[in-house]
This record gives sequence, structure tokens and C-alpha cells, in this order.
Amino acid sequence: MIGISTYCLIEEPLSRALDRLSELTGLIEVMDEGLHFADSPELFGSYSSDFIFHAPYHGMNIACVFESVRKASVEVMTDCFAVAAEIGAPVVLHPGYFAWENEREQANRQFNKSLAELSSAARELSVAFSFENMGDMNFFNLRTPEDLAIINGIPFTLDVGHANLNRCLPGFLETKFCHMHLHDNNGKRDTHSPVGEGDICFPAVMAAMRREHATAVIEVKSFDGAVESLRALEAL
Repeated sequence: MIGISTYCLIEEPLSRALDRLSELTGLIEVMDEGLHFADSPELFGSYSSDFIFHAPYHGMNIACVFESVRKASVEVMTDCFAVAAEIGAPVVLHPGYFAWENEREQANRQFNKSLAELSSAARELSVAFSFENMGDMNFFNLRTPEDLAIINGIPFTLDVGHANLNRCLPGFLETKFCHMHLHDNNGKRDTHSPVGEGDICFPAVMAAMRREHATAVIEVKSFDGAVESLRALEAL
């Protein structure tokens, strides 16, 4: 099953987004930010869809060298875990970043501290989580297949658009992953375009998804683009 992220309806209330997307797919990824911030599990009880949560990321940095920011970021992620656990939804996280090259080692230590705390919280709440690869932004963790070691065996979500920006999608397609974010681009900007509007080879993406028995959601900027992408992918 190919799902859709609420990102394509981020300007509408979450309930309205869920209504519209549940008519198209039985798998919805909730972009847990802005109007789609989910602070209570009750809303989801009226839907038969399966859900995945994308944890908040604006202002969050679980690798931050400032301990107060790191701790607050972990707390926000853990709150997301708690809501997701109530409805049996796994959670996708961003892996953090460092601001200056000479902070890399310190940021790695901070990330490892956060990873231990998040893993403990996930065990306590019985929730699964994974880390997503990032785009071509300097100092972000987890941009290439070689960076997978940093997540220390935690499941991996493959964002194909981000991998294309870093010119390493073929390498990522050969790795193990549990989930995918599907969107297109021309390798220059993170446009989250509909499938077919960039240069990503989606037959290869779909073959890897089936090989790994992974879940996948379309993560594009517009509702019409999501519908268009769903039709294109279902034809592959």
C-alpha cells in the first residue's frame, strides 16, 4: 500500500486533511506540526486508516551542542511518541545537525545521548521509530549511505527526494529500510514535486520498496500532486 503524508494539506485543519486523505488511501503519515500538531489520540479513533507520525522538526535538534536545546528536542519527540503509541503508529525522526564543522564530534556525542534517551522512551511506550536521511544541507546528519552507522541499527526511513539531491539514491536503494518518503526533484532543489516532474527513476524505487516489504508515503506539496503521484505509482 502506498500512503500519503498530510504535508500536502498542511494549510488545512488536521481533521479535514484526514477526511480527504482517508478517501484515497488506508495509510496516512501525519506531519506533526502547525495545524497538524497532534496532542491527543482521540481524533484518530474515527478513522480506519493506519497512521505513521512524522515528529516535529522545525526548531528541533537532537544533536544540538547546547544541552538545554537538545533536552527540549528529545522531550518534544517523546511527547510525539506518547501520542503515536496510543494509536499504534510508528514515528519518523530527523537526525539533527551541527552548526560548525569543528562542532561535529561534540554534536555526535549529543546525538548519541539523545539516541539512548529516545530508545529508552520508545521501549517504555512500546512505539517503533526510525530516522530519515536528509537533503543537501551542510552539517545535517545522515545524508549518504555511509552515514547510516550514526543511527546505530535504528530502523531507517529512505527519503528518495533527499537522496536524489545528494546524488546517492542508487546506493540508498541497496540498503535496508522500513519506510519511504516519495517525492520528485531535478537534483538541484528540494521541491517535493509530484512523481514524474523530476528525474528520479521511480520503477527502481518501487522495486526496492517491494524487495524490502517497506511502507511508503507520498510527501508532496499539493493535494492534486499527491493524487497525481498516487496514480503514477500504482501503475508501476
